[in-house]
Amino acid sequence: MMQECKILSEFVASPVNLENCVGCRMCVDSCPSNALKSEIDGNVLKIGFDAERCYGCGVCADACPFSVIGIVKKEEYNDFVIVKELAKFDRKAYYEIERNVIESGLCCGCGACTVCPPEGIVWNDGVVEFPNWIERCRDCSICLKVCQRYNFKPKSGLGEYIVIVGAKSKRFKGQDGAMVSEFLACALETGLVDVVLVVGRDEGWKPQIIHVKHPDQLLNEKVTGTKYSISPILPELNRIIKRAKSVAIVGTPCIVTGLRMLQREIPLYNKVKLAVSLFCMENLRYSKLKEFLEGRGVDIKNATKFDIKKGKFIVKLKDGSKFTCPVKELDEFVSSGCHYCRDFSGLDGDVSVGSVGTPSGYSTVIIRSETAKKLYEYMKEKGYLEECEVKVEIVKKLCDYKVKKSKSHA
Repeated sequence: MMQECKILSEFVASPVNLENCVGCRMCVDSCPSNALKSEIDGNVLKIGFDAERCYGCGVCADACPFSVIGIVKKEEYNDFVIVKELAKFDRKAYYEIERNVIESGLCCGCGACTVCPPEGIVWNDGVVEFPNWIERCRDCSICLKVCQRYNFKPKSGLGEYIVIVGAKSKRFKGQDGAMVSEFLACALETGLVDVVLVVGRDEGWKPQIIHVKHPDQLLNEKVTGTKYSISPILPELNRIIKRAKSVAIVGTPCIVTGLRMLQREIPLYNKVKLAVSLFCMENLRYSKLKEFLEGRGVDIKNATKFDIKKGKFIVKLKDGSKFTCPVKELDEFVSSGCHYCRDFSGLDGDVSVGSVGTPSGYSTVIIRSETAKKLYEYMKEKGYLEECEVKVEIVKKLCDYKVKKSKSHA
């Protein structure tokens, strides 16, 4: 035991990524030797450190959600004080989200707020809640800072882009041209990312997040295709971000916007090197999709594919038959937050992909970043895709329609 203590004493806590600090004080509360102390003066938080008290045990580094603190050799240590400006509210910070976003129906269910350092905010089928916020909320306000619907400013249109192309993958089969799978596969092949978070499903089409580490995993039919249910991509990203190396994600516009909010506040999230956004008019919670289908005599377990074409919601079934109804019949089941969204084309993605504007079997691809452009050029060099023309005016029409549709709810 004495030898173990001697080894530990050669190390000491030290900030390694100070810019990631959100002021949650998890490090202070976890320190067994009281080497870390905090005080709040007005809305300014100060965290001081007494190196002589530090055991070098690393408990604070484990407790920090965002890799702010690490353990270094004592000769590499520099004295530090963490100073962080906090938001101030009459009540706990989470109360602001509950009152202004959740209770008002504005919440889109993206799950960015599950970044909550004490892991108090939970996501369940597109609904977020903090069961014990009065006691557990730490008032760091990071949930508010990454919430896209707090001080909401909707955006719409085609946005900025480098090029719009039509294409289909020669290697993968997907909802249409399988270009989402192709982008993700190439991100893995080129070494841009080590893992891709995609939405898979169970036998009943309930969304499940799958960690894809090899392109062959994208051949799985449970990974491909649109699920038409809100997915926990960001809650899963929040769970793994600390230990992840480099990541790609795919999701609806609100999920990608949630990612951008996280990246703006916590540089640790720049580990996400590629964000693929899907064209989206609206989405449903899984329980609501299931309820809708059951009410019309359709067992969701018998579905093989969901699609929306020319104002029709289409479910292909295992026996070869189809269930079809006007999309308008889904309105009462749509997630309330969708009624406020005007982003059809995935404005915050590195690349946006959808079927609108291209022939059946192809995808419309809106390349918005140099990263996505390089991946597309790589696909062309490898002969992985086949191109076609895009009717951009049709995409614009759908962008305008979503704005028009949202106004009655804004």
